[in-house]
Amino acid sequence: MNDSTQGNEVTAAEFEILQDRLAQIMGWPMQSGQHLPNDDGAMCAMEMCAYIAGEPWSDHPKCSCPTLTSFMVSWNDGLPSDAERDRLLKPLIPRLINTRSTDAVAERRSYLALDWLIRVHTPKWLELVPALQEHVLALRSLPEIVDMAGATAAGEKVSLAGKASAAARAAARAAAWDAAWAAAVDAAVDAAWAAAWAAAGAAAGDAAVDAAWVAAGAAAWAAAWAAAGAAAVDAAGDALKPTREYLQQSALDLFNRMLEVES
Repeated sequence: MNDSTQGNEVTAAEFEILQDRLAQIMGWPMQSGQHLPNDDGAMCAMEMCAYIAGEPWSDHPKCSCPTLTSFMVSWNDGLPSDAERDRLLKPLIPRLINTRSTDAVAERRSYLALDWLIRVHTPKWLELVPALQEHVLALRSLPEIVDMAGATAAGEKVSLAGKASAAARAAARAAAWDAAWAAAVDAAVDAAWAAAWAAAGAAAGDAAVDAAWVAAGAAAWAAAWAAAGAAAVDAAGDALKPTREYLQQSALDLFNRMLEVES
């Protein structure tokens, strides 16, 4: 998909959902990647959004907030199957219409995504490793991250969690099989993480914010690897699956909260 962004000015016109087109897409599988208008009905989430709003073919339609678009573009392409895209994302498409607002609204939505990465996603992976429970509590106890100051303040605790996760990973690695590590990587880089990472981009422009953002990813990644390394090779994927499924559902809640931001 095209990751280019458009300006975030409030749209002058309200877009209406074309009900006949909405009924059409409900019968079409949602697919990954970018497509052409005559590609036999193949569409990603945002192309479907543009289609039902009556916009020209695009995966960055004017009717949708750029932050939400980035979130959906990444989530769409990160999910492993069309069936998963249909289940998780298709119900969200009509709700994206007329979500474009001011730059301030888009930025607030970005901080919600950044907050989720640091206070929800990362500690969920850390809790898989008994030695990291102190860091689970530290991250979950942080106040909500709503601005650059909050992100900067969170950075130290995220960094400490990342270092502890790396140490746990190193300890587990000695006894781990390559297949276990592969399963851990697949689980750590889950589609919900990728979606929130993309949406948080607008909030992560400052170097201090960016450091906290990257450190959160490193901490979650290392914790997942440590947890998989402690599991039997064949069981590593199964052991990590509940965490990934929990985070996919939690990402749906994040989407709902981003939608609720209006000013």
